[in-house]
Amino acid sequence: MQYTAADLLVRPQTHPGDPGLLLSITPECAGWNYISFQARKLEAGASWAFETGENELVIVNLTGRYAVASNRGTWAGIGGRANVFAGAAHALYLPRGTQFTVTAEEAGEFAVAWVPTDEDREPWLIRPEEVAVDVRGGDHVTRQINDLLPPGSPVHRLVLVEVYTPSGNWSSYPPHKHDVHIEDADGELVEADLEEVYFYRFDRPEGYAFQRVYTEPRSPLHRAGTPIDAVVCPEQNCAVIVPEGHHPVSSPPGYTTYYLNVLAGSAQSLANQDDPRYTWVKDSYTTVDDRLPLY
Repeated sequence: MQYTAADLLVRPQTHPGDPGLLLSITPECAGWNYISFQARKLEAGASWAFETGENELVIVNLTGRYAVASNRGTWAGIGGRANVFAGAAHALYLPRGTQFTVTAEEAGEFAVAWVPTDEDREPWLIRPEEVAVDVRGGDHVTRQINDLLPPGSPVHRLVLVEVYTPSGNWSSYPPHKHDVHIEDADGELVEADLEEVYFYRFDRPEGYAFQRVYTEPRSPLHRAGTPIDAVVCPEQNCAVIVPEGHHPVSSPPGYTTYYLNVLAGSAQSLANQDDPRYTWVKDSYTTVDDRLPLY
């Protein structure tokens, strides 16, 4: 598949047959194998029913508060943050073969992602107080990471993180990629082959960010003669798909950028390799941005 900027940037749309659906990404439209993603909204008291089928699935509250009833258990009080900048998310992991209904205890919005699996795992509610929060990088590359479903979680393929990039800072930098599965001579994973979704929110409604997605000669698409090199401008409730390549993000002055990352592929891992031209930047940091952590 030949990817252009228009293919990589997914904008929210209205869906007359499904008014609660804000945004949808399918493997067919993304040109990949694993990740399906939706952002949805519910009014207070309204419900949405779904089945995981042969997939593992995770629900992440953006705003609002929810109850989930399923054939694998029931949970209440999921969420409660006023916005994504007020605290870490809840994340409810559901295994394959789960029929469930989400009911809004308070009106709000949530994300749901699912990927195929042939493994059976246990349901798991991750609460904000259980989410590891880390400030990474330095100088204008300082950002905050919330590990919702980090590598090593008791799931099959899904990895989820929340990232906060303050005004004027960069994240997913130095540029890195994870599009080839590489193990060293000892069997240690050097790089995983992962698909990735970035779902964006901003602390002001007119906010936006810039993201570049580009492949290099090591990437499969590049070797196949269909390289990617595109700059996209996601706004509120937009998503960017990253099928391959490096994918740095810039947050313009005056705005804090949030994105929910969903990753899945050859391993439940974040193993990656930097663009070797820019990895030196890691050794140049002298300070850490004192605007972080946000909470």
